[in-house]
Amino acid sequence: MPKHLLIKNIQLLATPLPEGGWLELSGAVLATEDDQIRFVGTDAEFEIWQTEAQLQFDKTLNAANCVVIPGLVNTHHHLYQSLTRAVGTSGGLALFDWLKRLYPIWGRLTPEAVYVSAKLALAELVMSGCTTSSDHLYMFPNGSRLDDEIAAAREVGIRFQPTRGSMSLGESRGGLPPDDLVENEADILKDCVRVIETFHDSQPRAMLRVGLAPCSPFSVSAELMRESAELARCYQEVRLHTHLAETKDEINFCLERFGKRPVAYAESLGWTGPDVWFAHVVHADNAEVRRLAETCSGVCHCPSSNMILASGIAPVRNMLDKRVRVGLGVDGSASSDAGHLLAEARQAMLLQRVQARADALSAREALQLATLGGAAVLGRDDIGSLVVGRAADVVAYRLDDLAHAGALSAPLGALLTCQPQNVKHSVINGEVVVEDGAFLPFELGPLIEIHNRLSRAIIES
Repeated sequence: MPKHLLIKNIQLLATPLPEGGWLELSGAVLATEDDQIRFVGTDAEFEIWQTEAQLQFDKTLNAANCVVIPGLVNTHHHLYQSLTRAVGTSGGLALFDWLKRLYPIWGRLTPEAVYVSAKLALAELVMSGCTTSSDHLYMFPNGSRLDDEIAAAREVGIRFQPTRGSMSLGESRGGLPPDDLVENEADILKDCVRVIETFHDSQPRAMLRVGLAPCSPFSVSAELMRESAELARCYQEVRLHTHLAETKDEINFCLERFGKRPVAYAESLGWTGPDVWFAHVVHADNAEVRRLAETCSGVCHCPSSNMILASGIAPVRNMLDKRVRVGLGVDGSASSDAGHLLAEARQAMLLQRVQARADALSAREALQLATLGGAAVLGRDDIGSLVVGRAADVVAYRLDDLAHAGALSAPLGALLTCQPQNVKHSVINGEVVVEDGAFLPFELGPLIEIHNRLSRAIIES
């Protein structure tokens, strides 16, 4: 029998639409059937629709005094880094120095640490309103595998799009990471095939898709970049991801080693196109932004990480004006020290205003980056919007709390202009994961205790 969920008494339902613009409804109702949205409309429209549909609802959520929007989409993360928050960032380190400080610590990761850190970081994302997340796991010490965080994601109940990352260019070959953290390229490609064929699901509304993600120009060879792209394109919906143009140090590295800036270098390796998305792209000039648009390549903007590591401000307004696909990411929890995706949307809005002008990015535009924009970056037309037939990924935020007092005249904008809060309700794939602010899949307290124990173990060893 189909499973039906009703979300009623919605003060404001707001969603970006795939064809452009926004739908905003007061006094709204949303109904789901199994993993899809079945109805979106006003109370009056629902009464007419229900007269014919005659559905029996298995669960009802009350969204009185709430704004309901599509689940947020996180397009870049390093889940394991939740174990090393504030290491380096609290003292003030730029990217290359920060990585050199943390590589030895991350080299002590274990399968348990990867699993527990993923479970905690994904739960944190869910509480912030995220319903779909990618991840970039690019080191596999001590027997760790991508399988470890996939197991965690299944327990959390989040829609997951992890990437099998890699590093093959160690210090002895001119790369940044230590030699003991890089892998043999043949072994990398063999494991990429394994994880794709074991886990990847190309079907609509899939809960798990796998991508390939050589880490960065300064940690992998050109050959691995080319071979990874060729491999990914042998499979349906397997996408490509890497860091690009994050810092001025990276620009200089690429110019000195390859004679090209990062965007041109990536394109020379077959790394542009609608199946590619890059993290950061902070340092891109007008010509490079134009090329990203022409090739339909995607970009994940990580504002907090770029701020805390002093990497710079990505030209998001310019990218949007040139029709580059742009989404948002919280980045690793050790380079932003947080996993709150709604807060990242706020930071994105504020940074563009600081960089340009007060109206450079509106609250609606920032929310669109976090929903439909992220869906486009991940190559998905089944999430990111509350329309009939799309995945039943829905979140509700309270407006009657302390943080939003006095902001009821502009409820949608208030989600970003006021201090971002956690969700009241979260529905992922038609399943209630957060209800009345409570995380349902498991108790968070014991998980936090285990996570802190593992964190101390790898930092203090």
